[in-house]
Amino acid sequence: MAYAFVLVVGLLSGAVSGIIGAGSSIMLLPVLVYQFGPKQAVPIMAIAALMSNLAKVMAWWREVDWRAFAAYSIPGVPAAALGARTLLVLPSRVVDIALGGFFLAMIPLRRWLHARAFRIGPWGLAMCGAAIGFVTGIVLSTGPLSVPAFLAFGLVKGAFLSTEAVSSLALMVSKVATFRELGALPLPSVMQGLVIGASVMVGSFAGKAVVQRVSVPTFHHLLDALLLVSGLALLWAAFAP
Repeated sequence: MAYAFVLVVGLLSGAVSGIIGAGSSIMLLPVLVYQFGPKQAVPIMAIAALMSNLAKVMAWWREVDWRAFAAYSIPGVPAAALGARTLLVLPSRVVDIALGGFFLAMIPLRRWLHARAFRIGPWGLAMCGAAIGFVTGIVLSTGPLSVPAFLAFGLVKGAFLSTEAVSSLALMVSKVATFRELGALPLPSVMQGLVIGASVMVGSFAGKAVVQRVSVPTFHHLLDALLLVSGLALLWAAFAP
């Protein structure tokens, strides 16, 4: 029954991630921590997140902006590996507090930038990739960080989902490879991650049908909701006993 519950949450989190580009880790991680403990939850979630991004890439393959992918991923991949190594020595509570506050601040900031049609080019996206890549190596979910970056580049809906997913996939491969190299990804965790990730993948494909029907304003409202939930969840994790 416990595994069935985890798989159901994985399915729902995959659908949410398939609609707004992120959020699967925020929904699934607390369940994994409760079921497997925090030490096992981290590598399991890393595998599941990798599979979630793979599903979104497969669903939206034709709409990937490869120029944006290259600009973001070339500096982001080595930065993610460096961040994964830094994770071993950095206090996670400090990171959670900083990111939680940032996510909440991004709600009005993103709307302010959108109202002024703020845009970044390939070089700006590359700088975002390096910074977010490093943070990706440290924490489990940086979707709310990458979302504003790709939106500022001018991507929305299918183009945004596919490009953000393939870029995040490259970063997650780097992170998982580093975990494996450091001995933090044992075979049982890999197998559990693959099983749970499969349910997330199914949910991600289901999310495509929803995205094709929502308007751009509704899409932006959903992103704001994700930022709110992500920020509050990170602050709760930082201050919870």
